[in-house]
Amino acid sequence: MSEGLATVSYIGATILFVLSLGGLSNPETARRGNLYGMIGMALAVLATVLGPKVTTATGLPYIVGAMAVGATIGVYAARTVQMTQMPELVALMHSLVGLAAALVGFASYFDPTSQLTGAEKTIHEVEIYVGILIGVVTFSGSLIAFGKLNGRIGGKPLLLPGRHWLNLTGLVVVVWFGRAFLQSHNVADGVVPLAVMTVIALLFGVHMVMAIGGADMPVVVSMLNSYSGWAAAATGFMLSNDLLIVTGALVGSSGAILSYIMCRAMNRSFISVIAGGFGTGAGAPAAASASAGQPAGEVISVSATETAELLREAKNVIIVPGYGMAVAQAQHTVFEITKTLREKGVNVRFGIHPVAGRMPGHMNVLLAEAKVPYDIVLEMDEINEDFGDTDVAMVIGANDIVNPSALEDPNSPIAGMPVLEVWKAKTSIVMKRSMASGYAGVDNPLFYKENNRMLFGDAKKMLDEVLVVLKS
Repeated sequence: MSEGLATVSYIGATILFVLSLGGLSNPETARRGNLYGMIGMALAVLATVLGPKVTTATGLPYIVGAMAVGATIGVYAARTVQMTQMPELVALMHSLVGLAAALVGFASYFDPTSQLTGAEKTIHEVEIYVGILIGVVTFSGSLIAFGKLNGRIGGKPLLLPGRHWLNLTGLVVVVWFGRAFLQSHNVADGVVPLAVMTVIALLFGVHMVMAIGGADMPVVVSMLNSYSGWAAAATGFMLSNDLLIVTGALVGSSGAILSYIMCRAMNRSFISVIAGGFGTGAGAPAAASASAGQPAGEVISVSATETAELLREAKNVIIVPGYGMAVAQAQHTVFEITKTLREKGVNVRFGIHPVAGRMPGHMNVLLAEAKVPYDIVLEMDEINEDFGDTDVAMVIGANDIVNPSALEDPNSPIAGMPVLEVWKAKTSIVMKRSMASGYAGVDNPLFYKENNRMLFGDAKKMLDEVLVVLKS
């Protein structure tokens, strides 16, 4: 393939990537957006492999072999990973992007054919140093996020004494050794500064994500997505690949914007997420806020049969899904209940909080998989005002995102966080396994309100029982 044709292919791939991001901004066009992204990536890979920069015919079989191995792993993951495991899969993929950026950086540095001198050599070494730094931080941080998301590492933040000073010291050391790296006269002299920086970057990635609590994991996922994009862009600079630079910048900037949206949805700044250590492990015992004292009132529990009767008699129902629905894999039963109620003339809609679940869009993905119509799945800002006219608001495995303390208790750890105001409905039903607090580690006064009912048990089992009664 000529250089001109490769350039045209890169431009086409860039346009497809932009269209892909545009499509992914809406559930109704997300499938088309994914298709654009796949076509764009196939075009980019072919243009790179067949382009003028791959000149050695003997190296082509190795490239094709590596692509075959990667494709096999990708197909296997796509066929075996459950939708509920998507957050940890995304985190794992981010780690691979970071690892690839770091390996490319090392390969570029040790490349014996490099003949750069003067300012060009300095700029290239800056690209290598920064690229490896971002890549390694993304790699180790994403692995810790993967561990937290799949439960191998607890959601409780690890707050070391003087951790901010540790981070600052690490940054100073990285800058110092960066100066030594740029002043090195040959490859051997630069190995030690590069190795020291790599170790510090690994530790920083681990320390940064370990200090972030479970309640902030949606922000962490989008943040690591942004990091992976900048790592890819740095790789593009090292390889002088314009498409990789543009694609990495697209991913990095969109991830940063998404992180901002997530933070705004939690009434927290990005810095407070990194430095705050907000949230505890899942299943932590509920602890009432100091200002509220012990929660007033008693919990009123209901059975699956009583829940079905409340739903059958309602005219307007809003369902609020949370991580508990994902864990129980109850989305398909939720769809069947929704379908049954709509056939009976009940107006059923879904209210989605921006940080519900463990990654941005987690609930939308699960509901789309279960074939829930897009037009009845509404964002928090679109549906919050309708709870006052709702007969039944049904919360499935959510906690912090429906906690009235965010609006009513200025001393609550989640004070000011926008929440779905389900308590304004005529009746609210909360499905949970127990009275344990959510990932923020604070008690939820919703459970004790007079118009609230608690349906305890596994979400899938309870919803199956509700469905049987509704169909009888």
